[in-house]
Amino acid sequence: MSFSVGIIGLPNVGKSTLFKALTKNPVGIADYPFTTIHPNVGLVAVPDKRLEKIAQVIKPEKITPTVIEFVDIAGLVKDAHKGEGLGNQFLAQIRNCDALVEVVKAFDNASNASIEKDIEIIKTELEKKDLESKEKENLLSKKPILYVFNINEQRTKNNEQELKQMFSFPCSLFIDLKLEVEISEMSESEIKELGIASKLDQMILSCYDILSLITFYTITRGKETRAWTLKKGLRVPVAGGIVHSDFETKFIRAEVISAQKLIAAGSWKQARELGQILTTGKEYVVEDGDVVEFKI
Repeated sequence: MSFSVGIIGLPNVGKSTLFKALTKNPVGIADYPFTTIHPNVGLVAVPDKRLEKIAQVIKPEKITPTVIEFVDIAGLVKDAHKGEGLGNQFLAQIRNCDALVEVVKAFDNASNASIEKDIEIIKTELEKKDLESKEKENLLSKKPILYVFNINEQRTKNNEQELKQMFSFPCSLFIDLKLEVEISEMSESEIKELGIASKLDQMILSCYDILSLITFYTITRGKETRAWTLKKGLRVPVAGGIVHSDFETKFIRAEVISAQKLIAAGSWKQARELGQILTTGKEYVVEDGDVVEFKI
């Protein structure tokens, strides 16, 4: 089950810069509109310390994180829904995404009023495009959205609380995207020496949250420890179907333990001896952090 997040915004606000920092892939970045006529697409690993700790316990041959797809969509402009600036093409690309990250330029010379105006342009274009659509179950303006305010060095001198008071939008982060690209090109030792930290992990996890996603794990008899993405509230056979279709159609039962308990126990065998592994049926709802072995 893969999920896609579209990176949107007005032209030249830092969308491709964010995409480059996220994926560490070179993309066309230029200071004029419609550089990204064809969307850039990249898979980004979901940061997960639990996966690392489970792997330390299981000692598998392979470790596989779960991923989210990010799509760098060209800048939208006023009247994009009419086709201005290839607008219809870009809006169609947004339709295929499960959630949106809207990048907003919030440098030191940007006022709250100008930022609200920029956000309103995008909001209006999505709503007007929805009016033309017969697919009312797939409305662009109703997609979950995370606002990323692209701040510069001057703005980073302010603390985040001041920025939140200045730009009070729900589900928002304040990130210096130019700095993030620089960090993505550094070694771990350089980052540590400079005492800087990336905010991209926080952004990826925020996308996970707005999509109401959880992570569960499989350990495949010690060969592979793997993280999987699942919508919150789904039952264990559905989770099994994500791993392999047989695990859903031929499901009998599953053995489940929380990652926290498995890590504390030190091994699957020890966890079983402690009575911490739960045998579940089809009605069990998978919880975030569950380690699951499917039985067919």
